[in-house]
Amino acid sequence: MAIPTKLLLSDLLKHNVRCDKGIDHGPVVNPWMHPPVHRILGLISRPSNMRLERHVWRLDQVKGLNQQEVFLKGAYSISDDQTLERFPTLINANVFNRSGQKLGLIADCFFELKNGKIQYYLVSRTNPLIPGTSRWRLSISQIIDKQPGSISCDIDTFEDLPIQKASIKEEFLSKSRKWKTQFQDLTYNASDRLEGWIDDQISENTKESIKDSYKTQNDQDSYDDWIDNLDIDSLEEFNTMNKRQRNKDLPNERDLDPWI
Repeated sequence: MAIPTKLLLSDLLKHNVRCDKGIDHGPVVNPWMHPPVHRILGLISRPSNMRLERHVWRLDQVKGLNQQEVFLKGAYSISDDQTLERFPTLINANVFNRSGQKLGLIADCFFELKNGKIQYYLVSRTNPLIPGTSRWRLSISQIIDKQPGSISCDIDTFEDLPIQKASIKEEFLSKSRKWKTQFQDLTYNASDRLEGWIDDQISENTKESIKDSYKTQNDQDSYDDWIDNLDIDSLEEFNTMNKRQRNKDLPNERDLDPWI
């Protein structure tokens, strides 16, 4: 029977424990954890719902796993629920950000089955038992302090973490944020293009205005030259006409001679 090298703790929870003698020891209800070094040491099963007795197994006793059962070899230790509740664990511990604000709970962990070393934790905003809740991946390096039932992390919000599993609501919010970002980018690009187009139009209009002004000035200069030439010609013609008129009005020599 194949054994995975790494798996989620939730993949073991609710599996029935069956020993090498074929006895059913009930479902796995909790991990046996050592939080200071982030390790899973073993599993705790509940053989009966009517008794407080619990069976404690070492992790190296796991010899097989299928969809419904986990197979263990060797003897188990007997304990009770009240004693095991005093065992330290980070599962369901409160998660606080760097400002001391509560963000959610530790819902699960991903660990190596051979030595129990935890690779990362999965955190959720609300009760992880609620179906469809989202999961974010919290690495060990982001944990800056550990206390019984709580951890402090070097993050501000869960959005600073990669999402492992998104609920329908979270997917909608994520897509909404993505659409909003895309719309803002589209708006900014359109605004930049419009401003560039306006600047180009202003530049073209400015050039055309300069050309029109230059052309108008040249036309005015030509018109003034034409007026000046017209004035010169008219003046000469007027002087010539006046001269002719004066010559016409003057009596000729024969008229002035009284003897003729």
